[in-house]
Amino acid sequence: MTRSTDEGEDVSALSELRTISRHKGSAQEKALFRKERRRDNKAAYIFLAPWFVGVALITAGPMIASLYLSFTKYNLLQAPEWIGAGNFERMLTDQRLHQSLWVTFQYVIISVPLQLAMALALAIVLDRGLRGLSFYRSVYYLPSLLGTSVAIAVLWKQIFGGDGLVNLFLERFGIQGQSWIANPDTALGTLIILNVWTFGAPMVIFLAGLRQIPTMYYEAASVDGASRWRQFRSITMPLLTPIVFFNLVLQLIHAFQSFTQAFIISGGNGAPADSTLFYTLYLYNRGFANFDMGYASAMAWVLLVIIGAFTAINFWASKYWVFYDD
Repeated sequence: MTRSTDEGEDVSALSELRTISRHKGSAQEKALFRKERRRDNKAAYIFLAPWFVGVALITAGPMIASLYLSFTKYNLLQAPEWIGAGNFERMLTDQRLHQSLWVTFQYVIISVPLQLAMALALAIVLDRGLRGLSFYRSVYYLPSLLGTSVAIAVLWKQIFGGDGLVNLFLERFGIQGQSWIANPDTALGTLIILNVWTFGAPMVIFLAGLRQIPTMYYEAASVDGASRWRQFRSITMPLLTPIVFFNLVLQLIHAFQSFTQAFIISGGNGAPADSTLFYTLYLYNRGFANFDMGYASAMAWVLLVIIGAFTAINFWASKYWVFYDD
């Protein structure tokens, strides 16, 4: 009886020793894992350091300074003078600012849908497997690279001028043209056409999205007798809505920030009759032409709020029309 008890105690002690050994090994492994992770994190922070410095000095720093200046009267030559919400109150009676908002909203609301429609149409054409697809894709992408440049804006000014290519083309049909950029009724339209022409970037994204749609859906629809329009409406568009949403958000933000085209074509003042006075152009004039940097900073923050509001509305509305195949 005593021997059995001793053997039982030995087995229990051995089991306990093994358990302790296992716990010690587990603790050592955990400590080693934590040490390795700290070392990896340290290496990651070292590689990310330039980015953190850039964000602090180039992005966050200027934003904080701009927020402070938006509550001051500052002309770049004298020290900022705190005026509270004076700049924002002044916006309520600034007629040119109201005009710039009206022009910008027209530009965004008209040009962005047209640009996306053009991009999607060409993406569908290219998705049919044309010979030399990579060449056409590169050619169609070029406008997105060049469209916001000064050179293209100058060229656009020549094309729609009184003696430009548009009027030379119309003369062949006996139509007397005009200076399209000098007419308040058509000047903004030339800028809208220029933005629509820069369809390359969203087109490439649409093309990538089209390539991800399984062909079996179209094969099944063809067997059921669905027309091409029916296939586009019931298969292509629902499955492509995440791409449409992505392009819509990006192009809305880009359109609100448009500046170079209006600056070059209007001569920097929104001519004719403020018909091309984009919000960003008016902001530039207030800050760097009139040295009213406090007011310009306040305008910049209002633009940030407007873009943020449009983006938030798009995200809220996306749950009603964006389809995720999961």
